[in-house]
Amino acid sequence: MGSWSSGALIGVFVVAAVATWVAGVVLSDATDVIDDRFDLGEALGGMILLGLAGTLPELAITASAALNGNLGLAAGNLLGGIAMQTLVLVLIDAVSRSKTPLSTMSKVLEPIYEALLVVLVVAIALMGPLLPDTVAIGSVSPVSIMIVVAWFMGMIGLKRIQRSEHWESVADALDAKVVAAQPGPVPDVRPNRFAAASTRLTVIGFAAAALVTLLAGVLLEQSGNGLATAWGINGVIFGATILAAVTALPEISTGIRAVRLGKVGLAMGDIFGGNSVQITLFLLADILAGKPVLTSVSNNSMWLGGMGLVVTAIFAMGLLFRPRHKILGLGPDSIFVLVAYALGIWGLLYITN
Repeated sequence: MGSWSSGALIGVFVVAAVATWVAGVVLSDATDVIDDRFDLGEALGGMILLGLAGTLPELAITASAALNGNLGLAAGNLLGGIAMQTLVLVLIDAVSRSKTPLSTMSKVLEPIYEALLVVLVVAIALMGPLLPDTVAIGSVSPVSIMIVVAWFMGMIGLKRIQRSEHWESVADALDAKVVAAQPGPVPDVRPNRFAAASTRLTVIGFAAAALVTLLAGVLLEQSGNGLATAWGINGVIFGATILAAVTALPEISTGIRAVRLGKVGLAMGDIFGGNSVQITLFLLADILAGKPVLTSVSNNSMWLGGMGLVVTAIFAMGLLFRPRHKILGLGPDSIFVLVAYALGIWGLLYITN
């Protein structure tokens, strides 16, 4: 697409963005049904199914950028996308049609655990740039391997929490005190399209929507990179802002849809799950690039990763404090996240300059 005009690139970018949004709605419906039929639970289903599917655009962008040697775009999108996708929770909080903050409607431990897993893998990733290339195992940074191991251990831990009798007793004892009632399905929202479908058809629908999300991600990367070059935008800045916002469309559409279906845990699991999965893609980037990507991460990308830690930690604290009322239509934690993100982008401009 290097020789295409800006108008043509914008057209491809918009079409791919719309396809990503529509596919996200289908993914949310399919995941809701699969959760119920396989007894995964909202948090685990959102974290694994929606988290993996929502990360497909980042997978496509990372693979394409790594193969083309555009490591700045790959690292900026992976680390910068954490903060942008966490910002989606602010939007979901605003459109939840509830007077109670989103964090107060979630379950007691699972979203907190998921947020802490994001903090863990991002913190490990930020240590990667400090290691020299000489410690690489072939083309792979040992930190990239540590991230994947930590993520798998986190998944095992999440499942153990859900099956723990201790967790069930604590949840039952505290539910009435710290968890606000989740909103039921909004009356005028179209019912789940897979509610009466067979499990096989539902899985096929999920796979088809995931494939559309992946292909749209490729088009977003190629058209977006062309636009960034044509407009003279820094690759890291573009990856962390415009491209990260567009690749967050699956999380936006699935999150809004899930909350309006009365599935708050599914929405939060989608965001935190997608963020933790996204960081594991550094291993894929290392393999495709033929060198450790983390050792070439710029100060811009490290700043973006720090922003991701900050906004995730704020929501984790919100999940602990359980604010009862919104302020100007948002929970207090959502407001703090907005302020932190704005300050982070302001600081990024100074680092880039």
